[in-house]
Amino acid sequence: MRIVGIEGTAWAASAALYDTETDEVVIESDPYQPDSGGIHPREAAEHMGTAIPDVVATVLDQAAETADGDGLDVDAVAFSRGPGLGPCLRIVGTAARALAQTLSVPLVGVNHMVAHLEIGRHQSGFDSPVCLNASGANAHLLGYHNGRYRILGETMDTGVGNAIDKFTRHLDWSHPGGPKVEQRAKDGDYYDLPYVVKGMDFSFSGIMSAAKDAVDDGVPVEDVCAGLQETIFGMLTEVAERALSLTGTDELVLGGGVGQNARLRAMLASMCEQRGADFYAPEPRFLRDNAGMIAVLGAKMYAAGDTLDVADSSVDPNFRPDEVPVTWRGEEESVVRDPSASGTIRGAEATVTFEDDRVIKRRVPKAYRHPALDERLRAERTRAEARLTSAARRVGVPTPVVYDIDPQDGTLVFEYVGHDDLAAALTVDRCRAVGRHLAAIHDAGFVHGDPTTRNVRVGEERTYLVDFGLGYHTGHVEDHAMDLHVFKQSVAGTAAESAPLLDAFEAGYAAAGDAEVRTRLRAIEGRGRYQ
Repeated sequence: MRIVGIEGTAWAASAALYDTETDEVVIESDPYQPDSGGIHPREAAEHMGTAIPDVVATVLDQAAETADGDGLDVDAVAFSRGPGLGPCLRIVGTAARALAQTLSVPLVGVNHMVAHLEIGRHQSGFDSPVCLNASGANAHLLGYHNGRYRILGETMDTGVGNAIDKFTRHLDWSHPGGPKVEQRAKDGDYYDLPYVVKGMDFSFSGIMSAAKDAVDDGVPVEDVCAGLQETIFGMLTEVAERALSLTGTDELVLGGGVGQNARLRAMLASMCEQRGADFYAPEPRFLRDNAGMIAVLGAKMYAAGDTLDVADSSVDPNFRPDEVPVTWRGEEESVVRDPSASGTIRGAEATVTFEDDRVIKRRVPKAYRHPALDERLRAERTRAEARLTSAARRVGVPTPVVYDIDPQDGTLVFEYVGHDDLAAALTVDRCRAVGRHLAAIHDAGFVHGDPTTRNVRVGEERTYLVDFGLGYHTGHVEDHAMDLHVFKQSVAGTAAESAPLLDAFEAGYAAAGDAEVRTRLRAIEGRGRYQ
């Protein structure tokens, strides 16, 4: 089977020919390069209109030269249907329809983000990995569950590449900014910048503002670049490990153009090695936007009968990856595994060991993080966990008793509570209890910070909140609503039937919490990329 792929979501005008028998991919690309600043949609579309016919013609010449017999020997045409810039997508869609009709072959509409994930899964041979997508306009954590790729975490403001470009535009550096930051960081010393993770979600806007201010205040740009990389990529690596912990899988793949950064790949590889997980990053030509990944996923979709009629092939600039029915994989497959073994649980931050009636939790040093950043985070989070665990008990929320704390070593000793994580024993009543517990701590003026199904323990009669390491004191409705969002994402991404569980959770919160928090939750849920 041979598939022609066409990509053009933003800057890369690209075409490819994929042969499933040999697994060979030929890619021809002509990227748009703005004279200054970032991507200008009109200019990008003008480039796409000129470049797409040329790259497609080159790939068709390759198809003709390698055809087995007369003609082009092409079985289908796949194209990037979205997400992306509407004017660019429309040009690609028009080209794909014209080519498919000319060749009298089926048309396949591919989600660009899912293609980034699938090319890593295809080449790695992994069964069901977590995927970290780090690209210009996007930053997602994805995992396959219940017939779709579920968003386990994502940026709450801008994509990682665009965030870096905003910083470099402040310095009047040309696009793309990422490689320039990477180069200058090699000569810099780490500079401390805000570090923002909320469960498996994250935000870049505050970091960018702080980085701009630092340069304006005279901090050497090389130091700011070093701090920017260590902070942003440290956040992405941490949330990737949180996703591994939540799902229990031991496979991680990287996708997206920012994945070409050597420091990010090194961090992810180090984290996975320390954790005992497998990591795979495709070669650079498959990380940046390219038609090869469109053709490879297009072949899987075509083989599953997932094709489009021309009349139904309109593009979608807001095409989220969790909207895609995954027809080419079995519904029984899932990223969700059992993470516990031998009396020790390996979380995202710590090892947890059970000894009689006590739990010993140690935040292990992270080899991937800069030592200064790692030491600060481990000490801060250990103190916060001890303080807020006790604060929650004082307002009537079931939590373990804190017996001992060593912030410098990152060690806590707790009372043993519950017989399972909530993830292993999800029920409507327990989710309702979590809603009530979060309402109680919000009313007391603080948040949990990471209330996933792995950070709730359950017994026969009680449901306990644990692991307050990302918590902090706040009365802001936004922070309270983010707690709810984090819990809902963890349930939706791992539960077999999430709807009744989520309804019960919200009902529990509504019975005791502020209605304004649930209103803000709706706003947060609409903030994800392409909502």
